[in-house]
Amino acid sequence: MQLFRHIVSWALALFLIAMFLHATLHPLPNPPEGMVKFFDPPGENIVFQTIATNSGISLYEPAGRVVVGAIELVAALFLFLPMTRRFGAFLSAGILGGAVAMHLSPWLGREVPLSLNPQETATDGGMLFMLAIVMLVCSLLLMVVHPGTKSRD
Repeated sequence: MQLFRHIVSWALALFLIAMFLHATLHPLPNPPEGMVKFFDPPGENIVFQTIATNSGISLYEPAGRVVVGAIELVAALFLFLPMTRRFGAFLSAGILGGAVAMHLSPWLGREVPLSLNPQETATDGGMLFMLAIVMLVCSLLLMVVHPGTKSRD
């Protein structure tokens, strides 16, 4: 049972780490325009610019985007180290809880536009919202599944 918990813990952690790195750094070639937190020019990240426009709070883009990206990288680091994995799961659950809350708010919505051009009405069909929910569930599951340290009695 202990081996199973370790395997599941590593699988969940690696999935979350990959998703956080994909959203912040995007190591793959040809990233989609307006979807990378650290490398998009100011005002061109679709998610955070939509939030800033709809809320009227200009602090979301680019400052909020960079802060969220930095916290995601810190969470990825904590998730990678087994001794801090449970804390990383709590941190990632907080980040993803905020993401789900923003998707449920009128500022972002469940369907994110694919472009900042107001004449283009295409959306992602709720895929980013569903990814946030799946990642939140993985974070919560990781809190429970991670075996932690053995107590010395």
